Amino acid sequence: MRVGFVGMVVVLACVVGLAWCGEKDGWVELIGEGMKGWRKPTADWMNVGEAVKDPQNEKKIATKPGQGILVNGPKGRTRNLFSVLEHGDVEAHIEFMVPKGSNSGVYFMGRYEVQVLDSWGVKKPKHGDCGGIYQRWDNKRKPPGFEGHPPRVNASKAPGEWQSFDVVFKAPRFDKDGKKIANAVFIKVVHNGQIVHENVEVTGPTRAAAYRDEKPKGPLMFQGDHGPVAYRNIRIRHVEPE
Repeated sequence: MRVGFVGMVVVLACVVGLAWCGEKDGWVELIGEGMKGWRKPTADWMNVGEAVKDPQNEKKIATKPGQGILVNGPKGRTRNLFSVLEHGDVEAHIEFMVPKGSNSGVYFMGRYEVQVLDSWGVKKPKHGDCGGIYQRWDNKRKPPGFEGHPPRVNASKAPGEWQSFDVVFKAPRFDKDGKKIANAVFIKVVHNGQIVHENVEVTGPTRAAAYRDEKPKGPLMFQGDHGPVAYRNIRIRHVEPE
């Protein structure tokens, strides 16, 4: 499935203090002061000035006060985090860091996951490795897991290093009666500068999604209950399809 995009259009109006913290060249910055722009409750998530691999424990994150980096609490395990802003067709840039053995995920529309994992050194990555599009799940099927998409290559950096995703995502389409007429599509996923997916359809929410239904719009979700993780430079811009 080939999908082209022309023209980057921001389609949201600014509501003071509600959804985001700045806009430049069409890009909406989602991290600003404190936990503004994130749905409550934000639990143990905190906005800090520095996040590095803990020199005393390679499986943890050490932080310093400030602003600009989201960390899932001092224990590295808390509830998932949702943006107030909801998106449809979108381009996203997200930077993340995980210490040794840790796990998280970025869910577009709260439903479709690009995996975040310490996959350093994995020779044959699977859908559950970093940059993979996670599998769907149905207990009535044998096997229950299906439709996972491994990254083309393992682009992972060593644990404790900052990494990036650049994603172009097309939301599912619905007719006037609300019936789905086209699946969501990851048009492109770039991990640390390497293309790991192109034009991958997702027929429904992936495993551990916040919502089991499908809608024209939804929030970004960051998984916070699988181990320590830090995120920074989270920005999106809405795109208008041809």
